[in-house]
Amino acid sequence: MTNMIISRRLIAGLALAALSLSFASAQADTLDNIKKAGKVRIAIDTAIPPFGMTDDKLQPTGSDVDTAQLLAKDLGVSLELVTTTGPTRIPMLQTDKADLVVSTLSITPDRAKVIDFSIPYADHPSVVASLSAVPLKEMSDLAGKKVAVVRGTTQDTDLTQQAKGAQLVRYEDDATMALAFASGQVDILATARSLLPAISKKNPARTAESRITMQTFYLAIGMRKDEPKLKEWVNGWVTDNLQNGKLGAIYKKYHGVDIPVEQLLKAAN
Repeated sequence: MTNMIISRRLIAGLALAALSLSFASAQADTLDNIKKAGKVRIAIDTAIPPFGMTDDKLQPTGSDVDTAQLLAKDLGVSLELVTTTGPTRIPMLQTDKADLVVSTLSITPDRAKVIDFSIPYADHPSVVASLSAVPLKEMSDLAGKKVAVVRGTTQDTDLTQQAKGAQLVRYEDDATMALAFASGQVDILATARSLLPAISKKNPARTAESRITMQTFYLAIGMRKDEPKLKEWVNGWVTDNLQNGKLGAIYKKYHGVDIPVEQLLKAAN
């Protein structure tokens, strides 16, 4: 009888130990794995200038690329850039093909159900822009005016809902819309603020100036759910580099505008 009790206790003890080991394994954080591997895998879309693109030597560059490089440097590991696209950013996290996503990833309720976000490291406003000579301060000023927009975008939706009197001229892509503005077919367009420098570059005599902000999306670093150590480190890193100006300097280098540091920090709370 005594031997039976001892055996049961032994079995229970072994089972508990196995359960504890399994729990500990489940709680292993990606941050530990990154440091052990000596590299961090960061997914970036290199086809969204000026966030991600390739230079004349076909090397990745852009504000998100520089952000990822700074993160890896501060983490003390090498950077493995994993090329992604908009639709594959989150699946790459879920299938463990990337540790983090730094790729114009805006915070949305639906995305927050399947991945975790850091605090915002940049903003990504959706704007109405025009030549400086066009009198434009609010959406009602668009009544009766031609406004270029890419079909099916958030800008298209917002204009349809908020600028009832505007004459929307819809294009199939950003490049075609930019050409229409540069050639003088339209004097007003709705797009992401980050695209304005490239649009204006096509014809410096026709500079597109941001006039109305329709929406402001906050960009964050994406990671898998339930990574407490990694999330804490990344949040601390973003906060430090917003406050010391490094993230702002990267953004201004590529986008030509300042990021609203206090607004980003406030949005995190």
